[in-house]
Amino acid sequence: MLNQYFLSSLTRISDLDDLPFEIASLPRSQWATGDYVLGEVIPPLNPSSQVELTNGRMATLLPGDLIIGAFGVRQATLEIVGDWQDIPTDNSLHALTAAGLFGKATSVSHLLPSPPSLVYQGHVVRNGQKLSMDNFIINPLPEETYQCPTIMIIGTSMSAGKTTAARIIIRLLRQMGLKVIGAKLTGAGRYRDILAMKDAGAHQIFDFVDVGLPSSICEPEEFRQRLRQLLSKIAATKPDVVVAEAGASPLEPYNGAIVLEEMRSQINYTILCASDPYAVVGVSQGFGLHPDLITGVATSTSAGVQLVEKLTGIKALTLPEPKSWQQLKNLLLKALFQNQPHPIFENQN
Repeated sequence: MLNQYFLSSLTRISDLDDLPFEIASLPRSQWATGDYVLGEVIPPLNPSSQVELTNGRMATLLPGDLIIGAFGVRQATLEIVGDWQDIPTDNSLHALTAAGLFGKATSVSHLLPSPPSLVYQGHVVRNGQKLSMDNFIINPLPEETYQCPTIMIIGTSMSAGKTTAARIIIRLLRQMGLKVIGAKLTGAGRYRDILAMKDAGAHQIFDFVDVGLPSSICEPEEFRQRLRQLLSKIAATKPDVVVAEAGASPLEPYNGAIVLEEMRSQINYTILCASDPYAVVGVSQGFGLHPDLITGVATSTSAGVQLVEKLTGIKALTLPEPKSWQQLKNLLLKALFQNQPHPIFENQN
């Protein structure tokens, strides 16, 4: 076989592309979430299978290719469920995301092709010690208190339109002359989501990978600690506003509820991206959430907008339509600056 070697995007916080390392097989008792490991791609393999690289580019996989990723957990309602702790004794596993989140898939949507199959080849080690994502966390000194005006984007599910909303909002805020930071606070670690924020004009981008998590599924108190580290990193950039996305929905096991709890006092405006009009009612009732604006797949047409507003009494917009942008801009300005003088706000009609 022709072996090609790839560093997945979950290694983007590391120095593995610059400094030497070795691969060593370790006993199960030493395995842990966030460990960097090497997997070899094995047949059968869907021809469309790809891996996301450290620069966000996608590379097509072939049997025999070698990928460095990280052990983690995924529980995607519409795609794949899996966990590294379910890897059997034959060391077979899967790439649960293209970003290199490694574990054994236990449930896969029938609408998707099978995820790439791998076999564990060993852990990444240096000087006799295994390397994990934790080895590459850099915290700001001194620690910063998060007091940043925040636009929070959440969803009723994955693929509800959150990234599209984030791109449009960032673009509008940048046009106002504001320093905007983009952040994804929960989910599974695909680099493309925050790169889309960068492409939209965000000055800097962050996600939970920056604090050593391959996904945000972990014990609540551990996530709370990591989130505070991440928020400190964001605060250190001194933004005018943060556009933050909480992947999936607050009801899923990605710790979205902790995000809302920790950041409640700094959230100026909440946008709910809905997969369908009735999902808005479900999330609102199930989580006690009252968003300021509803958008996403559910508002793709005027009929969807009307139904959402009828069901919820909350303003809804079709954000991909340019005719909605001035309304959105006015809403954001009011939310961000209504309690303080600001020349941008004063100049608006």
